[in-house]
Amino acid sequence: QVQLVESGGGLVQAGGSLSLSCAASGRTFSWYHMGWFRQAPGKEREFVARISGNGRNIDYADSVKGRFTISRDNAKNTLYLQMDSLKPEDTAVYYCAAGDWGTSARDFGSWGQGTQVTVSS
Repeated sequence: QVQLVESGGGLVQAGGSLSLSCAASGRTFSWYHMGWFRQAPGKEREFVARISGNGRNIDYADSVKGRFTISRDNAKNTLYLQMDSLKPEDTAVYYCAAGDWGTSARDFGSWGQGTQVTVSS
């Protein structure tokens, strides 16, 4: 399996930006489709964005489309999530995941530990 470590979370005001990173190790990074998920208190983990192993295919949840950008650098074994125009409802723990091409948490077999993103109003 691949090991994943997120970084870059924090506290930001509404309308601001944050950039998350996810460093991968253990297996060939480009073999894996990658995703970002988030989980707010009392809610289920939800899909945010996904990117194929070669970076050519990308999808977003409707709630973040036009505001968030997922990308990857296979040479650096790193996944990114640029978050702009943040809203209080974006507050959650954000997780990166590696696995199959899907939008369900069940499609991904490897997970990071999560990083907290808090957006104040």
